[in-house]
Amino acid sequence: MSATFVGMPPFPTAARQALADTQLRHNLAHATGTIRAKRAKVVGEVEHWEDLRLAGAAVKARALADLETNLVRLEESLTAQGATVHWARDAAEACEVVARVARSHDVDEVVKVKSMATQEIELNEALQAQGIAAWETDLAELIVQLGDDLPSHILVPAIHRNRAEIREIFRSKMAGSGRPAPDDLTDEPAVLAGAARQHLREKFLRAKVAVSGANFAVAETGTLVVVESEGNGRMCLTLPEVLVSVVGIEKVVPTFAELDPLLRLLPRSSTGERMNPYTSMWTGVTPGDGPQEVHVVLVDNGRTRALADEVGRQALRCIRCSACLNVCPVYERTGGHAYGSVYPGPIGAILNPLMRGQGDPQVDSLPYASSLCGACFEVCPVRIDIPEVLVHLRSKVVDAHRDDRVPKAEAVAMKSTAWAFTDAKRLAAGERLSGLAGRVLTRVGKARLPGGRATAGRLPGPGAAWTGARDMPAPPRESFRAWWRRTDGGRSEGSGQSEQKGGE
Repeated sequence: MSATFVGMPPFPTAARQALADTQLRHNLAHATGTIRAKRAKVVGEVEHWEDLRLAGAAVKARALADLETNLVRLEESLTAQGATVHWARDAAEACEVVARVARSHDVDEVVKVKSMATQEIELNEALQAQGIAAWETDLAELIVQLGDDLPSHILVPAIHRNRAEIREIFRSKMAGSGRPAPDDLTDEPAVLAGAARQHLREKFLRAKVAVSGANFAVAETGTLVVVESEGNGRMCLTLPEVLVSVVGIEKVVPTFAELDPLLRLLPRSSTGERMNPYTSMWTGVTPGDGPQEVHVVLVDNGRTRALADEVGRQALRCIRCSACLNVCPVYERTGGHAYGSVYPGPIGAILNPLMRGQGDPQVDSLPYASSLCGACFEVCPVRIDIPEVLVHLRSKVVDAHRDDRVPKAEAVAMKSTAWAFTDAKRLAAGERLSGLAGRVLTRVGKARLPGGRATAGRLPGPGAAWTGARDMPAPPRESFRAWWRRTDGGRSEGSGQSEQKGGE
């Protein structure tokens, strides 16, 4: 796959383009609605779901609170079980480790388990640059790869594609990378899955090196865990001679027992299943069983930067279930590509700025890609308060521009408002001017709000962006101060009305 998110425009620009694609919006609404309904049904079956959320959040919080100790223990456990541990500070170091292992075995291809970490570091592109093909084996990832596309969802990377589009991708692209699609291919899901199965089988059987991620890494035992629904992960983790697992350092869990709440939370939150079909666990090397050479690449790539943020570090609790994407009204209308990262949706809007830092216009736009409705927090299985982090990151974006030589329009408006509101005379003068504007708008304005009140119409200059999608009421013709003076505090409005107010 040659496409990358590099050079993506800021979220407002990308979102505007996505909103114009009616087919995309239809695909997203159908898919997210289906997943939401499945999740709600199976979560409703758990009597103490909130207690389970609290337990899962506590496990991840404990792991992050003593991350250094847990990682050292993980390395010791992995090494004792025959695995080789590599530390990677950034994407380049991680990619080079994987490429070095592949080159040492003289291979020109690897098979891959679906992995957000390898997408994050752009491993496929790095290997391709060294003449090594990385074949995605997850069905949705295969669709994205064959279509030279980009993933748009954490759990369902091809959620933006419908069945007809997938059929066309298979028919036109499969032959270029292996077994072609059958001539009688239809767009029935079972038929499409069967074509993918046949296409991938030859890759599984000849692969010498596989690459995976991990949902969890247990420090106590050195056990890595992959949770999946298709069985392709099991094939990659058992058939090849060499396995390289690329794992973000935040995936560590202190003890094996602490997997319990996480493995109960994840399937229900992600695919809406009571239990996922495949949970694969491997602990180093077992003679005669599975890969006989295991490498684990522990990747930072901005995670310690996120950990240093006292408010934002809770984002590292994320178990990549994608529940927040499926309930987000913004994601449902724009899709994942608009976020410009392999981590889209509400969690991507906080993870990307926390891990990558501020200063880039595209990254700085992400904390504003939210209505702050709070639905993401309500469904998060590990209770990440995404709205709180979004507001926190917005404040950091604003603070970063306080000393700009040319202030932003918002900063000018806020300073002007502060100047007016901190002096009674200035505020009174502003009220008189707004009253005059209200009288003019009442006379000339044709659009009216419920109750007959006139609107201000479309404001000029910077205000045009605000009123382009909102009804702004016209300022009242009379200010509160003027009304108070005219009515003597409301007493001259009528004795009956005054008595009623007093009775209330």
